[in-house]
Amino acid sequence: MLKKVPDTLVIIIFILAVFTILTWIIPAGQFDYEQQAYAKVVVPGSYKRIEQSPQGVGAFFVAPVKGFISGAQIIAFILFIGGTFGILHKTGAIEQGLRKIIALCMQKPILQRLFIPFLMVLFSIAGATFGMSEENLIFVMLTIPIAISLGYDSIVGVAIPFVGSSLGFAGAVSNPFTIGVAQGIAEVPLFSGWEYRLVVWFILTFVGITFVMIYANKVKKHPQTSPVYFLDKSRDNAGVYAHKVKLGLPNSLIILSFIVVIVLLVLGVNIWSWHINEISGLFLALALVAAVVGRLELQDAINAFTAGAKDLLPASLVVALSKGILVILTDGKIIDTILFTLSDMVHGYSPIISAQIMFYIQSMIHVLVPSGSGQAALSMPIMAPLSDLLHITRQTAVLIFQLGDGINGMIIPTSGVTMGILSISKISYQTWIKWIWPMMLMLFFVAMLILIPPVMLFYYGPR
Repeated sequence: MLKKVPDTLVIIIFILAVFTILTWIIPAGQFDYEQQAYAKVVVPGSYKRIEQSPQGVGAFFVAPVKGFISGAQIIAFILFIGGTFGILHKTGAIEQGLRKIIALCMQKPILQRLFIPFLMVLFSIAGATFGMSEENLIFVMLTIPIAISLGYDSIVGVAIPFVGSSLGFAGAVSNPFTIGVAQGIAEVPLFSGWEYRLVVWFILTFVGITFVMIYANKVKKHPQTSPVYFLDKSRDNAGVYAHKVKLGLPNSLIILSFIVVIVLLVLGVNIWSWHINEISGLFLALALVAAVVGRLELQDAINAFTAGAKDLLPASLVVALSKGILVILTDGKIIDTILFTLSDMVHGYSPIISAQIMFYIQSMIHVLVPSGSGQAALSMPIMAPLSDLLHITRQTAVLIFQLGDGINGMIIPTSGVTMGILSISKISYQTWIKWIWPMMLMLFFVAMLILIPPVMLFYYGPR
């Protein structure tokens, strides 16, 4: 049995305390920085030792407050996005839309044959665009009985939404909770570089669908080969999906509005030079439209928005505390020493190999900090300037982060979503790992190949 892992906030506070102590131990140092298009970047070879500036108990308690101030724009962005999706959830539009598609798949023979790839693409798009994650806890209860009724097993039922959306995270195009936070901290234009990430999304989704389809066809031909064969025999799957789903005009209009917002987001970032403020305002407008079209009472809309923002309050606090770590590192004059040490560790390696090392570092960080936004807030203040020293663009550093976050999110035992889905499906963690490890090896290999072109071509965008 896995022991309960400390909450992300506890881990971040512990790390904050450790770095406060380290300001008394690690020699102080400093790089020179130069202003480029969107950010101040490190000047390689300019590191020098400076006078020590240790941080005390007072600095430890003040750092989160300074971090909150420093990260106010990103924190507001997270809370407004959370509130918007709280209203969308209250209307039920997105959930009903997905239920409608599942119902259509069951009614049309041709769609039954395309059931797995069609829905996995759909869930992957959801992960890549609006960061669908916790909603998988709902959808596995729908996809498991459908998968079994079509001659597959519950692992296939779990893989359709969970693997699909996780691959969407790994190839995220406009996910505000990962790409939005990471690019905001790395100081590159919000949602820039989406063209190559779209290619990444397609490749990863194709690999995942191919793996699941090969397994599903094997299980359909030889059901006894399924590691959950006897578990599925004991399930009661009757009547879960038999009813028809009526989407209705309001929900249809809300879904259409969401699609329009995604299109405007892409246009705004690439044509009108929108940044985090404009994008936050765009989602607030979507919240208003959804509330009006969904005919929510004023108090219900306010409660839904508040509840959605409340759900992302822990992520906001993680950002504030992580920014507090950056405050301690900066005020203690040791962040540049850490950067110098890390860059020195990979000194002599080509930028391609350095990018691979960064990818595996991000993967290890994700085990400790399963929250995508939390991991971005914790690691990007280090990884972004480190990429300057390694002659890797900050855009590539963001890509490295999202690959480590999305791929590893399917297996880490510290993730509440991962363990919650396995609990709902009654599939043991050991069984899941045994099933998914070949795909994980393939995805890691593909991710390493994916990182080569942006390093070689100096992946466009400001460093």
